Amino acid sequence: MKISVQAVVLSGGAGTRLWPFSREAYPKQFLPLVGDKSLFQETIYRVISMGAQEGQLELLSPLVVCNEMHRFIVAEQLRQMGLDRSAILLEPIGKNTAPAVTLAALYALEDECDPVLVVLPSDHHVENVAEFQARMSKAVELAAKGDIVTFGIVAQKPETGFGYIRRGADIEQGVFVLDGFTEKPDAKTAADYLASGRYFWNSGIFIMRAGIWLDQISRCQPAIFDSCKAALSASKRDGDFIRVDKDAFAQCPSDSIDYAVMEKLNTAAEEGPRGVVLALDAGWSDLGSWPALSEVKPADDSGNVAIGDVFLKDTRNSLLYSQNRFLATVGIEDVVVIETTDAVLVAHKDRAQDVKSITEYLKKANRSEHVFHAKVHRPWGDYESIDNGSRYQVKRLTIKPGATLSLQMHHHRAEHWIVVKGTARVTRGEDTFLLTENESTYIPLGIRHRLENPGTIPLEIIEVQSGSYLGEDDIVRFEDRYHRLES
Repeated sequence: MKISVQAVVLSGGAGTRLWPFSREAYPKQFLPLVGDKSLFQETIYRVISMGAQEGQLELLSPLVVCNEMHRFIVAEQLRQMGLDRSAILLEPIGKNTAPAVTLAALYALEDECDPVLVVLPSDHHVENVAEFQARMSKAVELAAKGDIVTFGIVAQKPETGFGYIRRGADIEQGVFVLDGFTEKPDAKTAADYLASGRYFWNSGIFIMRAGIWLDQISRCQPAIFDSCKAALSASKRDGDFIRVDKDAFAQCPSDSIDYAVMEKLNTAAEEGPRGVVLALDAGWSDLGSWPALSEVKPADDSGNVAIGDVFLKDTRNSLLYSQNRFLATVGIEDVVVIETTDAVLVAHKDRAQDVKSITEYLKKANRSEHVFHAKVHRPWGDYESIDNGSRYQVKRLTIKPGATLSLQMHHHRAEHWIVVKGTARVTRGEDTFLLTENESTYIPLGIRHRLENPGTIPLEIIEVQSGSYLGEDDIVRFEDRYHRLES
């Protein structure tokens, strides 16, 4: 009999240590940092492609748990993979991993099926996909029989940036009783862990039947189970998304999978499921810092990873990444230099973990560079700021074929639109008309308006805004195809 398997992808991280590439509105899991696919897409692909090798598995559509800010990015990247019928659960508030998995398990059981859930962080990289899938097949087999399984990453060095898993007795080759979790250690403790041979890096990957997880969470943390059940029961379908009830979910305690359930399992399995850890040695990385990214990229003879328009002289063991401009270095070593349209990062590799302090500064200074890239993605396409000054701003808008912006108005700004490419359908007050390349129109302050792309190619618009306030929150929406409540 085939085993039903459902990937559950937890996509709530902000990836602040990979700033300026990773930002709150478009974090690292949605970026193609290693290959052509984003880390989010790679994560899903590693599970759904198992079907080609494992005939006894029935691969169900993935289930994604994410937040409001990222919902359209998730939907678009699933659509690119041909998975636009996948379920997307929206968490109104971040409550850590145990509530997220509980929501997913409750949703999975609504179809009167008890699948094996493969719970995965959305922002990891695995070099050896075949080995990962072979170990995953073993994990699914154990989970189908009632175990709750996690992967322990075979430690390559005494890493202080990861939590660790301690293994107990051998079950079979590479499979052990789970004996406990530990927090991120100091350098000496990490070295002791590595020398003992009994510790793995904590992967954050868990495999178990949906029903078994719900039995355990209701036993170990009944408040989480009750809040999640109430929140999902009162959820509402909103286009591609399932909106979990905010008031009910707000009552849910915040806890991780590790603490809420895994550490409370009976290791002897005399009662209830057994906690099991599988050793995984497949080139895993959490890509949690710039040095971690440089370790998975090919380096030159001097140990440098150079990407983009880069010139190096007397440079060693450095990561140089240029998105837009010519980047040159002379006489440096062990340095990270990252160039983007609106920000440049220069850091010593030994201090790369401190990049998070930059985003904390930007937040306190009420700036936007920790939230948005220069190019901001929207469900209808994207916009990019070209120039701005006192009382004016110039943007380049790209609208996807068939897409439309909301019917809206502004209290503080007027707009000029110039069509650079494609055909635009414009609503301005009571009038609706078409504009083609090199034609333009003016939208006065306070007038209802809408911009649509009725064509089959992307529509490119130059928008010139003028007024006393040009913030994105000066939008009053009257109709919106994408059910947005915020700007």
